[in-house]
Amino acid sequence: MPDRLVVLYRGNRPPATGLIERLADTVYATEEELPYLLPGADALLAWVTITPAIREAWPDNPEKVPRWVHASSAGVDSLLFPALVEDPGVVLTNARGVYDQPTAEYVLGLILALAKDFPGTWEHQRRREWRPRPSDGITGRTVLVWGTGPIGRAIARLLRAVGMRVCGAGRKARTDDPDFGTVHGATTLPAALTEADYVVLAAPLTEDTRGMVDASVLAAMKPGARLINVGRGGLVDEEALIDHLAAGRLAGAALDVFGQEPLPARSPLWDMPGVMISPHTAGETTSEREALVEVFLDNLTRHIEGRPLRNVVDKRRGYVVDETRPA
Repeated sequence: MPDRLVVLYRGNRPPATGLIERLADTVYATEEELPYLLPGADALLAWVTITPAIREAWPDNPEKVPRWVHASSAGVDSLLFPALVEDPGVVLTNARGVYDQPTAEYVLGLILALAKDFPGTWEHQRRREWRPRPSDGITGRTVLVWGTGPIGRAIARLLRAVGMRVCGAGRKARTDDPDFGTVHGATTLPAALTEADYVVLAAPLTEDTRGMVDASVLAAMKPGARLINVGRGGLVDEEALIDHLAAGRLAGAALDVFGQEPLPARSPLWDMPGVMISPHTAGETTSEREALVEVFLDNLTRHIEGRPLRNVVDKRRGYVVDETRPA
C-alpha cells in the first residue's frame, strides 16, 4: 500500500472515494492546500490537471517528491515541468482511452453543426423567423485529422463510417494506416491542407506541436475550409486564426480549447460568424468521472502489487507511446 496518496481536486472529489481509501492512505488537497500536503507523498492523483498548482507545489527535496503521478486527463502538458520530467524516478500515467469515443462523437457533432448551420437555425428559432435555406453535405467531404493517437484514430473511424474521406497528419508519413489510410508527414502536409474541407486537431501539446497551426498553415488551407480544435489551444496561433477568419478565407471554426482558459470575454472569437466555442468539454460525458476512477483504481492496484502500470507517459515526448502503432 502506498504510504500516502494525495488527491488534488477542485470543487467535487472523485467518485468511489471509499474504494480508493481502502487501497491507500488517502489525503485530499485543494490547489491551495497542495504545497503543504504533497511533500512526502508516495503518489499523486491529479483529479485536476490544467493548473499550475502541481508545478508550484512540487517539493525542492528530491526525497520528498511522489514517485508516481496519475493524471485524470489524456493531455499532460501542464505536468511536464522540468523537475518532474527530468526525475527518472517519477512515473507519470494518464487517462488514455477514456476520452477517445466521446471526443470522436463530439467532433462528428461539430462537423454536422457547421455543415448544417445549426447555430443559425437556433438563432432563427429564437427570433421566431422562418428562413428555409440549403446546407452543406458531409458525405464525400475530406477531413484531415492532425494527430494519430487514440483520440485521432477514434475520430477517423467514426468519420469514415458516415461517408467522409479521412486522412491523417503525424510524425511519420505512410500510406497503409488501418484507420487513416494515408498519413501525411512534413513534406506532403501542405498539399493535403489544400484539399481538406475540415482540419481536425487532435494532437497533444508538446514542444514539437506548440503553435504548429500558424499563419502559413492557415494560408495553405483550402479556401472555405473549417478548423476544429479538440486537442490543446496552444496548437494554434489564435491571432493568426482570427485574422484568417475575419478575412473570410476560412468558412468557420469549432474551438473547444484555447491558449487561455476560460477564453477571455474580450476575445473576438466569441462574436465571429461561423465560429462555435465550447468550454473544453469535447471528451466529457455523464459517465466520465466513473471511467476515470476505474482507470486510476486499476493502476493503483498495479502499483500496490508491483505490476507494470498502464498508460505510462513518455515524459520527453509528452504522450503514451504505443509501440504497436506508428506515431
